Amino acid sequence: MMTGELTLVAANKTFGGWNKRYRHTSATLGCEMVFTIFLPPGASAESPVPVVYWLSGLTCTDENFITKAGAQRIAAELGLALVAPDTSPRGEDVPDDPDKAYDFGLGAGFYLNATQQPWSSHYRMYDYVVAELPTLIEQAFPVSDVRSVMGHSMGGHGALICALRNPGRYCAVSAFAPIVNPMAVPWGQKAFSGYLGLDRQSWREWDASVLMETAAERLPILIDQGDRDDFLDTQLRPEILQEVAARVGHPMTVRMQAGYDHSYYFIASFIEDHLRYHAEALKG
Repeated sequence: MMTGELTLVAANKTFGGWNKRYRHTSATLGCEMVFTIFLPPGASAESPVPVVYWLSGLTCTDENFITKAGAQRIAAELGLALVAPDTSPRGEDVPDDPDKAYDFGLGAGFYLNATQQPWSSHYRMYDYVVAELPTLIEQAFPVSDVRSVMGHSMGGHGALICALRNPGRYCAVSAFAPIVNPMAVPWGQKAFSGYLGLDRQSWREWDASVLMETAAERLPILIDQGDRDDFLDTQLRPEILQEVAARVGHPMTVRMQAGYDHSYYFIASFIEDHLRYHAEALKG
């Protein structure tokens, strides 16, 4: 299956730029995919802009961040493109959890490359967000190959592993309430067992707390975490990554935000901080 041409699904002008949603055939995932891109005012072939990739969490699509985070205003000011892919492959031929659980299958791709059937034929979100999608974006739009990555929850896990596994590919990485040690928490254990099999050794290459130990690049990390997040103690466990970072000397800032939960109200409250953090690195 070849990567198909882009089909425009929707376009809306906002803050002087354009929010556009596209559909295309993904050769990596073997299905049709959608993504949304925000292009700031002034983006052109003569003046390409850097890109921030946003990876969303469980149950989300490309639209959650675009419609709820309020990111376009500050991205327009800073001259940043935003790209938000879907969270998993989708379609009639794409397998889903037989119990329709929210934390496995459709909407829960976990940004890894599955090795177990029937998932391995489609669930290769890591290759899609690291390689296929950026190549497509950089060919089709007035953007540069200067890029960064961030995400929320499962998408925060995705952002961290993309950056830690690819030294030099991203200028910045940040996350909201990320799953930092999926091997040790229920969400990750369920996903890894299904997608990767029961050999826990194979899980290590998809766990930020393990990858940080031997990372070839010490790219600084910014994390925001709400202290009233219902998943803080059971699924997220930021203290585990903090312990690793302190031990190996990886630069990381974790900000515990009093009173905030796991929702997009939390993300919208601090998205400006994160975009300014990315802009400094992307344009520095």
